[in-house]
Amino acid sequence: MRNVGVILAGGVGERVGLGIPKQLIKIAGRPIIEHTMAIFEESAKIDEIIVMMTPGYLDDVRSIVKRNTFKKVSQVLEGSGTRNETTQAALAAMGNEDCNVILHDAVRPLLSQRVLDDVVTALDTFKAVDVAIPSADTIIEVDQRGEGIPTIAEVPPRAALRRGQTPQAFKLSTLRKAYVGASHDPDFTATDDCSVVLRYSPEVDIGVVQGEERNMKVTEPIDIFVADKLFQLYSADGRATFDDDELRSALTGKVAVVFGGAYGIGADIAALAEEHGCTVRTFSRSSTNTHVDRRADVVKARDEVLEELGRVDFVVNTAGILPRGLLLDETDDSVYQATEINYLAPIFIAQAFHSALRASGGSLLLFTSSSYTRGRSGYSLYSSAKAATVNLTQALADEWAGDRIRVNCVNPERTGTPMRTKAFGAEDPNSLLASETVARTSLETLIGGRTGHVIDVRKDDPLSAKALLGEGNDF
Repeated sequence: MRNVGVILAGGVGERVGLGIPKQLIKIAGRPIIEHTMAIFEESAKIDEIIVMMTPGYLDDVRSIVKRNTFKKVSQVLEGSGTRNETTQAALAAMGNEDCNVILHDAVRPLLSQRVLDDVVTALDTFKAVDVAIPSADTIIEVDQRGEGIPTIAEVPPRAALRRGQTPQAFKLSTLRKAYVGASHDPDFTATDDCSVVLRYSPEVDIGVVQGEERNMKVTEPIDIFVADKLFQLYSADGRATFDDDELRSALTGKVAVVFGGAYGIGADIAALAEEHGCTVRTFSRSSTNTHVDRRADVVKARDEVLEELGRVDFVVNTAGILPRGLLLDETDDSVYQATEINYLAPIFIAQAFHSALRASGGSLLLFTSSSYTRGRSGYSLYSSAKAATVNLTQALADEWAGDRIRVNCVNPERTGTPMRTKAFGAEDPNSLLASETVARTSLETLIGGRTGHVIDVRKDDPLSAKALLGEGNDF
């Protein structure tokens, strides 16, 4: 049965108070709704997407669809004044053939593919499915009949309570039938669609899929900042993956330039790309005497490739150094060297290759470190430059969207590379990511459709005790 995702974006975001619908506010370099649409676009379970948008802002959504070349979006329609009216407008646009309808709040941009997959799978068993999480807080029922502040009327047992999220999913016929029943009730009100089925089609069992705390709804101003931080931790979810045939099809006949390609991740990216049909040219201090912190060297590399091959489709910068030490102990030379190689070099590379990437509709890939989310003693120069690289990625993705250039940033967890061995000495290889794993993700990011993303490649959950305590030199 066809699976149709409906993204509900009809609200105006009065509580956020920014004068535009909250779903258009930018988080992690992209409008909130763009993140949400990308999740559904990249899901193997979703066949079609309908977006219900605030009246007057449909062109903003159409621009997002065009910029990202979203192929699953079939309709962009006006939402209505209430959640239920918006749902009914979507149902009216879906034709007579029964299908699975997966309704999701546009302002929940951190939905994981795991939850989305589980919801669609649950429709094989249930005609209606909700998503919920246990409540860590005690829930109280209040009595507001008196004057002044309300009083507690009851404290329901917390173990039986859940906090509802989205997606909510239904057989189209089931949800339509429930809304027919609701239309005959003059006192009908509901804040979600499962409530409609529960009240007007009580014979239908509603399955409940385990949600996630991260699947938050951006409602209040503080939510914007919380969501932005969560994107730093969970940006890998939703990443498109490709098998060898798909990788070869996307890379054959293309030209890639890799800076820092003599060894480590850069060398593995080059080797894997060539193995799948891509023509690769690598540049580094050791192999070509190319210093990425010198603009003239970067321009020379570009000109050599264009003269020889006539085009550039992908540019990757893995060059970097890992200085260790307290800031007060650093010299002018060490400060300039670290900043020029780790931050100015990506700027020089981006400026030099913009025209070539615009001509090919290509992709720029930079590298950051897990230290960008939280600076640590002894790594101030390195971690601050990596945080700047993330901001550069997001800014360029925005600036260059109209030029069809995708800009992303890979954030590998501790990886077995010569640079790391030089900084930390010999380590248990089982505790490190393989450089080849990072290379594979890098190529998938280069050929994928997303832009403005930090793509995490990791072994450990970023909210695990190990990660939170900063164990294992997590750089």
